Amino acid sequence: MFEQADRMKALTSAIFTQIDDMRKAEVAAGKDVITLSIGSPDMAPAPHIIEALKNSIDGHMNYGYTLSRGVPELLTAIANWYQAKFDVELDPATEVHSLIGSQEGLAHIALCLINPGDVVLVPDPGYPIFSSGPLVAGAELHRMPLTPENNYLPDLTAIDETVLKRAKIMILNYPNNPLAATAPRSFLEEVVAFAKRHNILVCYDFAYSDLVFDGYRPDSFLSIPGAKDIAIEFNSLSKTYNMAGCRVGYVVGNAKVISILGRLKSNFDYGIFYPIQQAAIAALTGSQDCVRETAARYQRRRDIIVNGFNELGWQVNRPQASMYVWAPVPTKQSSFDFTVSLLKNTGVAVIPGSAFGTYGEGYVRIALVQPESRLEEAVDRITKWLKP
Repeated sequence: MFEQADRMKALTSAIFTQIDDMRKAEVAAGKDVITLSIGSPDMAPAPHIIEALKNSIDGHMNYGYTLSRGVPELLTAIANWYQAKFDVELDPATEVHSLIGSQEGLAHIALCLINPGDVVLVPDPGYPIFSSGPLVAGAELHRMPLTPENNYLPDLTAIDETVLKRAKIMILNYPNNPLAATAPRSFLEEVVAFAKRHNILVCYDFAYSDLVFDGYRPDSFLSIPGAKDIAIEFNSLSKTYNMAGCRVGYVVGNAKVISILGRLKSNFDYGIFYPIQQAAIAALTGSQDCVRETAARYQRRRDIIVNGFNELGWQVNRPQASMYVWAPVPTKQSSFDFTVSLLKNTGVAVIPGSAFGTYGEGYVRIALVQPESRLEEAVDRITKWLKP
């Protein structure tokens, strides 16, 4: 008999697994399910990205190990992209490191910096890896509530001094998953000052930096003066360029922290498959029309859901970014019970907010990962169910 290690006991994917098992059961029973649960892009990369991948795949010497940091051309492309887009200057040799998807880096960073009993400040609701990575490293979590009353920003003044004395890392994520919330520059400036005052490393997840609507443009955390002293920023090509399955991301910022993470990775794994790195270079250096087209498509999808629900009387906010809508449960059920009822009565699969933390209760996350016609069908089904 083999038993799991104690560190595994704090990890759970129970709600995600339950919902997906129920979705599969509905499909197996012959029901047409509109899947708006998992945030996996349904669009393909632009042709020039695919072409770069195809051309590199033919190279017989491109199948060996690659260094975990990434080829110099990719690191330079990332640095140039940040300079052009956010006016952030990065040294490709010391302040940029490739990742096998940004989630991999978020999972490993606590192992680099946390000793058992150290505190990590995590958002609640929050994407699961924000908590599971630190828990595996032996951290104690201090959950920062993200509530509509505070515009889904953590109240830094509410964190007790006894917690701050043991806090080593703060994890933030804007544009936010699951909330689709955004953060003003003034808040990021407040965080930089706060982190410096308490000697806390900020790990900023910026994976939705380009899925933005209505003219909104988010700030890179590293664009705040002094941020590189206390922060690293994770980004990804998964959502911006529809390359989720390629598993290509990166971390930028504080050189010392990136060096420590690189040392861990050099013991754990090798780098990204070389042809995928070439595709990533093509994505970052080629035409960005595809990025604007992707964002425009998500904006149209957002409007279908938001307009349709609001007409129904299900009042939801109109997010400025991400690929999600965060919606209050319109019935008197728990978020999980509503999700189950929605799936069984309409064939629409979403994720209950309770999957993302205590403060997610009372909400559901809707991923905009279906074509417009399918979203219109989802709105129609839900309307007929909630308002017969």
